[in-house]
Amino acid sequence: MESVAILAITKKGVEIASTLQKHFPKWKIFAPSKFSDSATAIDWFEDSTTAKVGELFNKFDALVCIFSLGAVIRLITPHLKDKKTDPAVVVIDDTAKFAISALSGHLGGANRLAEEIASALNAIPVITTAADVNKTIAVDLVGREFGWLIDNDSTVTKISALMVNEEKIGLYQDAGEKNWWQPNRELPKNVHTYKTLEELKKSECKGFLIICDRIIDDREILQRSVIYRPKTLVVGVGLHWDTTKETIREGLDYCFTKFRLSPKSISKFSSIKKESDVEGLKQLADEMNIPIEYFETNELAKISTPNPSQVVQSYEGTSSVSEAAAIKSSKGTLVVEKQKFPPNLTIAIARIEK
Repeated sequence: MESVAILAITKKGVEIASTLQKHFPKWKIFAPSKFSDSATAIDWFEDSTTAKVGELFNKFDALVCIFSLGAVIRLITPHLKDKKTDPAVVVIDDTAKFAISALSGHLGGANRLAEEIASALNAIPVITTAADVNKTIAVDLVGREFGWLIDNDSTVTKISALMVNEEKIGLYQDAGEKNWWQPNRELPKNVHTYKTLEELKKSECKGFLIICDRIIDDREILQRSVIYRPKTLVVGVGLHWDTTKETIREGLDYCFTKFRLSPKSISKFSSIKKESDVEGLKQLADEMNIPIEYFETNELAKISTPNPSQVVQSYEGTSSVSEAAAIKSSKGTLVVEKQKFPPNLTIAIARIEK
């Protein structure tokens, strides 16, 4: 959790907050100025608690409130938006007996935060999310620690309900990290794995979990699935110093459409190290929030590729840029060989082996 605010509004609450801060030094404490003492680690405020809750709710990733759950609910209600953007909220009672996950338990991380706080205070974590109390798969969190994205979240609620009600769920995975479920634990008894999408479709399962970097257009499967996009694809790019962002974007879209791959599975771009970064690639990477990895000429020259070019050799000192960079960066294999976009762009795509 990047930023956490602790809000204490009683003397005991301030003491509990100070104890928490010893375990989590980066967390910031806010308390009414009427309790002000020599503690420099506390931000003493003059505002009303109502105003302060509104400020902190919109500023921090998580809010830890050390006062009654009912009061917290009334104070945060005007600021609620949706579970994708609301911060985690954990409530601690005035004796530190309970740490209650009150808001954004899954996506916001309140469940995990409540457990961490409970461990630090020797308190009891209170978590009511169905997937957690039933010790089953939290459909909206699969692969989150690896950066996986859900392709379309419109089916999440439906498949989550099937999961917690222990209906039969089919699982298909052909890409991404294999250890996404809890280490050394078997999958829940209602989850069954299938080797192909056809087997999955023909099964008696009411819902599907699919972990894949390829495009799936079977409507029947899509209506019954949550599809996760693991970060498995590296896009190798060969280009000139003046290749524009728009040119690269068009080439990228062409490749991912033609070869039926999901751009949500792009892990990074890779290319040759030049005297200065190509602005077009940098702009696109920033826009898509995707990192770029660069390699020296001699590193790429050592990579065996299916489509070496003497022209590229004469200009760059290596016979391949896009293919070599994709292979080198992914440590895997090409899934899309070099595609040319005259006059000055080539793209190749490799899959990271997990």
